[in-house]
Amino acid sequence: MQTQDFSRRRALATMALFGTGLLAGVAPSRAEAPPEVTRIRITEGPFLCFAPNYVAEEFLRMEGFTEIEYARLDISTTATVARLADFGVVGAPALLPAIDRGLPISTLAGIHVGCWEFFASDRVRAVRDLRGRRIAVGAIDAPDHVFVASILAYVGINPRRDVQWVLSGSLARSMAMFEAGEVDAFLAFPPQPQDLHARKVGHVLIDTTRDRPWAHYFCCMLTARREFVEKHPFATKRALRAILRAADVCAEDPARAARLLAKNGFETRTDLSESVLKTLRYDAWREVHPADTIRFHANRLHEAGLIRMTPQRILDQGCDWRFLDELRREMKV
Repeated sequence: MQTQDFSRRRALATMALFGTGLLAGVAPSRAEAPPEVTRIRITEGPFLCFAPNYVAEEFLRMEGFTEIEYARLDISTTATVARLADFGVVGAPALLPAIDRGLPISTLAGIHVGCWEFFASDRVRAVRDLRGRRIAVGAIDAPDHVFVASILAYVGINPRRDVQWVLSGSLARSMAMFEAGEVDAFLAFPPQPQDLHARKVGHVLIDTTRDRPWAHYFCCMLTARREFVEKHPFATKRALRAILRAADVCAEDPARAARLLAKNGFETRTDLSESVLKTLRYDAWREVHPADTIRFHANRLHEAGLIRMTPQRILDQGCDWRFLDELRREMKV
């Protein structure tokens, strides 16, 4: 009961203060150094689960950023994020091949648990039935490809030789190919699952918002260019704080977050946005440490021969939890 009361009080406080732009605790202390730069570039994509990136704009301004730019992506490979933006949200498994190849990125935090739904045709009743089947993905090493590879490896299917990868070039094209019966499966990203359910197309093999073990790990994570993190540590901390506060808003007041998405032109279907946001655990950053997610997928991909680095080396090479751990202490998480 005490936990429920605390959550209710936090939700009411969040809704009231966010409405005035004065979310409790979002403003840094006066003793904290200002950001070294006031311009920041963040990824944007046709993905509802990226909502904290868009909701964070007001909080980023409160943190001292005056120029906030969004880099439009469709296939958000980690390399693309690192080239076009300072910060980006990437599917957790997709970070690992990039780190393994030496891409200079720093993974900073988890954004939410769950969101992908793995759809299949009536010819496929279980993940193990995908051996020899055609699976549509945007590109090799794109988030959908690496996530499916991790799923396949988990059930003993070798993702390098036991399935046929069909490269579609975009998530929208993957969905169109699936609906046309050209492929047997694809991984759907919100709002795609909701649209397919509404039209009764295919069936779900895995829902990462509910099915174990996937529901216990972050789906999307926040990464940054390592150069930005090293040169601008105060800006990094402030940007991360703004995005985590925005994640709290998505968790506590999804209706308001949905209206903000519509206002800013990211998704005009507010009912759909609200429904999606309600299903995703945007408050998981307070309870789940992202290192567990990296380690879980790194084990799968290392066993399948898709990455050379051990899970511990992946963590050492491409992850930086200093800012997250500091903010969790300051925010009494």
